[in-house]
Amino acid sequence: MTSVPYPTFETSETSYYHNISAVGRCRIGIEKSEVYSNVLAKCKEHASLTPLLSDTEKKDETKKAQKKLYKQSVGALMTYVSLNDDEDEGGDKKDEKLDLDPSITNIEFTLPGEDVIETDGLLASVLLDAGASAVVMDGHELEAMDKARIPRSRMVAHFNKSAVGEDEIKNALMFANKISIRLSADDIPDVVSLVTKLKDIVKEKSTDMCEKSPELVVLLSPSIYYDSMGINDAENKAESLAECVAKLSKLGTEHDHVKVSLIDPTATELGLSFSGCFKTDREDGLYTTVVCARNGEALGLVYSAKISIIASLQGRRAVYFSRSRGGLWRKGDTSGKFQVLHRIDVDCDGDAVRFTVTQKGDVPAFCHLDTYTCWGEPCGVRHLEFVLNDRLREAPEGSYTKRLFDDETLLRDKLVEEAQELSEADTKQHVAEELADVMYFAMVRAVKAGISLDDAVSVLDQRARKVTRRKGDSKQFRIDAGNAILKK
Repeated sequence: MTSVPYPTFETSETSYYHNISAVGRCRIGIEKSEVYSNVLAKCKEHASLTPLLSDTEKKDETKKAQKKLYKQSVGALMTYVSLNDDEDEGGDKKDEKLDLDPSITNIEFTLPGEDVIETDGLLASVLLDAGASAVVMDGHELEAMDKARIPRSRMVAHFNKSAVGEDEIKNALMFANKISIRLSADDIPDVVSLVTKLKDIVKEKSTDMCEKSPELVVLLSPSIYYDSMGINDAENKAESLAECVAKLSKLGTEHDHVKVSLIDPTATELGLSFSGCFKTDREDGLYTTVVCARNGEALGLVYSAKISIIASLQGRRAVYFSRSRGGLWRKGDTSGKFQVLHRIDVDCDGDAVRFTVTQKGDVPAFCHLDTYTCWGEPCGVRHLEFVLNDRLREAPEGSYTKRLFDDETLLRDKLVEEAQELSEADTKQHVAEELADVMYFAMVRAVKAGISLDDAVSVLDQRARKVTRRKGDSKQFRIDAGNAILKK
């Protein structure tokens, strides 16, 4: 896989996080926030109740109290991390949030080991259930990493200096499948040789220990790099940094993963370093770019340049490069059909870019022919979604869909009825038919509530990050309610 850099936020304003985290991954120190302090207090209270579980009389009451605390903790973090759509009348955000989408951005949160120990490991699970892709802990704090009790693939062991012992790395790999090392000014002059050596150590010490090849992440501060290299020319700074990042990224192979994380980079620094890891055989130096919807649907084929990548990271909109105009193409400036940018990826060979976006507009259309995609209108569930939205706006006389929109009881009854028929279907064809019915009525409910197919995809992706699971038993009161409807 092609290795590309991602940002580590240490001193940047939180309002800056969303824009440049569009490279798909970021690292954040969350422990200084007020939300973290509140969640930590709840997790400590949860841990303090654990001894009461041995008391038969108080066991059920204690479980309920712990469940409530855990749910409140996860909910508070999800709200803090998530996209901030709440604004006051003056356009200012009501609450401070990270303004990120954890369902599509891999967020790593740094955690103090002492907090993990004091919460009996609960804090790490809360962060992962709230959408974090991994937690980052000091690689020396083995007790804390053990206490976390999370999958090795979700733990990053971090060392603040490159002069780390081989045994220290080996011990950390018992709990983590990623090793993170911060580079200092002294490391810069011979950084390629240093990282090569560290990569070989990580690979050697991980033998028979990790189910997947471990990843080495090196943290690099742009300002430290510039000072160490004696670069004062503003125009050459970001270009030189990008060249260094490209060299380090190439050290990784299919089996030896090397990543670079830039500490508090600007959009220009990250954009140049990110695109500097791409390849192209075009004489104009442009990168072939596939534009996709949130669920992976291809909307069209365009081209990107380094300057358009930077422009995309500077805002929240997709910006491409127009070959005919010879400059930036800010999608939607003329038509109003702009695109909210979620993520930029590069393929396994490094020669094709993908933009994941949400298409906006009075009628969402990517193509200049006013169709959703450049291959015409969509089919399947997306087509159903568009038709239902059209019916919600203006339905023809006698429309059954309009009747469902207007009659909440009918829509509820049909959802229950079709779900029961699906559960009893006994052939492939019958299952497919009943599934189609359920999807139709479910989409009617969604469109009526203003929920899109992409919203559901986001929830599914975020749930996949959870490390705790409910038992999933059926709920008798729901079964009774459903039976009452079916007996009508």
